[in-house]
Amino acid sequence: MSEPVIRTGTAVPLRRDDVDTDQLAPARFVPYYRPDGFTNILLADWRSDPAFVLNQPQYQGATVLVAGRDFGTGSSRESAVWALQSAGFQVVVAHRFGDIFRGNATTRGLWTAEVDHDVIERLWAEIEADPWQAVTVDLATLQLSCGAVTSPFRIDEPLRRRLLEPGDRIAETLAHLPEIEEYEAKTRAL
Repeated sequence: MSEPVIRTGTAVPLRRDDVDTDQLAPARFVPYYRPDGFTNILLADWRSDPAFVLNQPQYQGATVLVAGRDFGTGSSRESAVWALQSAGFQVVVAHRFGDIFRGNATTRGLWTAEVDHDVIERLWAEIEADPWQAVTVDLATLQLSCGAVTSPFRIDEPLRRRLLEPGDRIAETLAHLPEIEEYEAKTRAL
């Protein structure tokens, strides 16, 4: 079954920059390696504050997280992606993502949309003005919209292609077998 090319849902305005993978999934909660059991660990160190945005009732059930600059930097903790997905998020919009986080997210089907920071600011304002307003992210056209905000977004093209055409990554590699064999033959000749 292929992935949808458009995702629409309400959003959470996470007004923070530099959210790293240890903040997303603190190490003390991830002693094992499996993709389940992460529902209550997302941003656990901040969730004790009743005013924290993920604790606000108007944002419950949201599937889009709108963060600031440099989201998902830090260690290669795949559990950061699992925590986001366990909390129901399907798309993260930010100004920029950590490379490893972005790769892990794409592998797991979590979309990462990069936009300029002024777009982030406008999205935050729209979402806070009407938390039930939907954000739509179209992977085919690379456009996102929310109320009065419409913007193109960036995503690494090979990662985008992988989301649009999910399949077996081994088969994807084997599609390049002639080039691989040619490279290997040249390398052995040296």
